[in-house]
Amino acid sequence: MDQPAPEETITSSFGRFIQGVEPRHLSPVVLKRSKRMVLDSIGVGLLGSTTEVFELILQHCQQMYAPDDISFVYGHSGTKLSPSLAALVNGVAVHSMDFDDTWHPATHPSGAVLPALLAICDMLPQNTKPSGLDLLMAFNIGIEVQGRLMRFSNEAQNIPKRFHPPSVVGTLGSAAACARLLCLNQTQCSHALAIAASLAGAPMANAATQSKPLHIGNASRLGLEAALLASRGLEASPLVLDAVPGVAGFSAFYEDYVPKPIMSPEEEDHTFLLEKQDIAFKRFPAHLGMHWVSDAAAHVHKALLSLSEGIISPSIVQEVLLRVPRSKYIDRPFPESEHQARHSFQFNACTTLLDGQVTVDSFQSEALLRPELHALLSRVRVEHPEDNPANFDCMYGEVQVTLVNGIVLSGRCNTFYGHWRKPLSDESLRNKFCNNASAVLPSEKVNGLIEAVEGLEFLSDCKPLLAQLQ
Repeated sequence: MDQPAPEETITSSFGRFIQGVEPRHLSPVVLKRSKRMVLDSIGVGLLGSTTEVFELILQHCQQMYAPDDISFVYGHSGTKLSPSLAALVNGVAVHSMDFDDTWHPATHPSGAVLPALLAICDMLPQNTKPSGLDLLMAFNIGIEVQGRLMRFSNEAQNIPKRFHPPSVVGTLGSAAACARLLCLNQTQCSHALAIAASLAGAPMANAATQSKPLHIGNASRLGLEAALLASRGLEASPLVLDAVPGVAGFSAFYEDYVPKPIMSPEEEDHTFLLEKQDIAFKRFPAHLGMHWVSDAAAHVHKALLSLSEGIISPSIVQEVLLRVPRSKYIDRPFPESEHQARHSFQFNACTTLLDGQVTVDSFQSEALLRPELHALLSRVRVEHPEDNPANFDCMYGEVQVTLVNGIVLSGRCNTFYGHWRKPLSDESLRNKFCNNASAVLPSEKVNGLIEAVEGLEFLSDCKPLLAQLQ
């Protein structure tokens, strides 16, 4: 007598989804948006390989672990590590300057997934490299899993207070993507997610420190390890994503977690989240919230230039008023390091008032220590209007400058250029990539990466992409 099929759980539905996606399920919109994410993530990773925090992590991996020449390292031709450690250091590189993409609900989706997938591509033998389309399918699965998990919680909709989201959903997204690229079966895919849940989570207290990039690096690394362990037969809870009374699974991270099964990609109503909502790409390396105040301050900067004959001096400013959301970890009146400055409404507003924009160089030591900047910072006052929630989908930034002569200048930004509602053009994204990648690669490899990524779905294997990165 045949046994009845087991009832599908939420966790098993995710395993089924991971294993069931096929090329035809990726629409032209999803393909284009995900390729833009891949290009941007590689670019910020290459630039991030020039930072101090990246060097610290790379040196640690080289000194504490036996050399294992398998997977490439961003910006270090000839240097290779084990796939797991390559995913770690390349993930750190992506987030070392907080320059990577952001989604809503708030997380950094690409950096948690792509380094692990590229490490697998490098790991696999030359004659079994995944195709470009295989890579894009796995990447989109990792992005989709992150987005679905975050939408099961109202708490996750807002700028986080407890756990840094990429360290939670990013770890499971990496596990999902890696499970697919490694061709795990449905049950193994579910176990990979459950194993990853035991490796996930980092507190927000480490935001604005050198340890924050570890959140992305570890998400990528530990998701890869979860998938590899599942491939060896390691098992974990079959209900980790389900809401079981009295048992803390994924609900340990979000108190209001109310999950639903994920639809099969075959079902008529299934649409990838990336089809519905684009990604935010940053124009300068700082927390996403900084882009609203910088754009608002840029309007005031132009007015100040016209009133001050081209030279802006803090001596003409009586007060700088910022109207921003209430979020303690990005309200930093006098940042003392580049990492704090990347998470300071005050710093980014005042830098833009003085310079007209924020750039990579704005976070160098000499820029942080400018007397005119500190003079302006001392004149800042912050308000948190009730209609300005800590939510990347509906917040705004407002900058009002009162001069000593009584003139009041103001600027407001509801949607900055680069937000998912106002996405960067392909030209702007390529320019960002070229500026970032050219910090460590010659122009022929920079152009080769653009060509490889933009035609990724047509590559029979990933060797042309990998060749430009090492």
